[in-house]
Amino acid sequence: MSQDLSDYRKTYEKSELLEGNCPENPIELFRDWFLQANDSEMVDEANAMSISSIGLDGFPKTRVVLLKKYTHEGFIFYTNYNSEKGKAITANNKVCLSFFWAGLERQIIIKGRAEKVAENLSDGYFESRPDGSKLGAWASNQSEVVANKQVLTDNLSRLEKEFKNKEIPRPKHWGGFIVKPVSIEFWQGRPNRMHDRIRYELQKDFNWKLERLAP
Repeated sequence: MSQDLSDYRKTYEKSELLEGNCPENPIELFRDWFLQANDSEMVDEANAMSISSIGLDGFPKTRVVLLKKYTHEGFIFYTNYNSEKGKAITANNKVCLSFFWAGLERQIIIKGRAEKVAENLSDGYFESRPDGSKLGAWASNQSEVVANKQVLTDNLSRLEKEFKNKEIPRPKHWGGFIVKPVSIEFWQGRPNRMHDRIRYELQKDFNWKLERLAP
């Protein structure tokens, strides 16, 4: 089976990105773009991002997670530390995040190093989750092979009974990572494939160097 996609075409002309409109700190530009994406009817789940890591098998792998907080220090998401993703990041903390907001013709690519957040931060976020999501963190040994779906359903049912009318604590194997960026690239689609690409790179003095890249 094959399909030729060479005639797929789209012109990008909704906006442009100029150096004169870029702040010194890329987190400020990220905030502006994120708020615009979040307010846009053309974007669903503005906080959905791809994260790429190098697996224990040596292969890169990309999957979608949800950004839960960003600060001037970095970008925070939560996961099972014992999952394939968690183990990969623990072994090699160099990762790449990517946001693609097709409706705005924008992409952001973030290279950085991931670290576990403080336990009290993971506790605080876990407490804010619905009970069903809390139980899901206990019921699923994320990325492990299971015999069938019924195993997971049974686990969840057992935990619902066990924690009925009780506080559900955070599993120690579940928590947050913060990705501290070393490079952030902003991509704005433009006509004739002459896209705007502005890259910020963190310097040794912790200031950011801004450069334009050829499309």
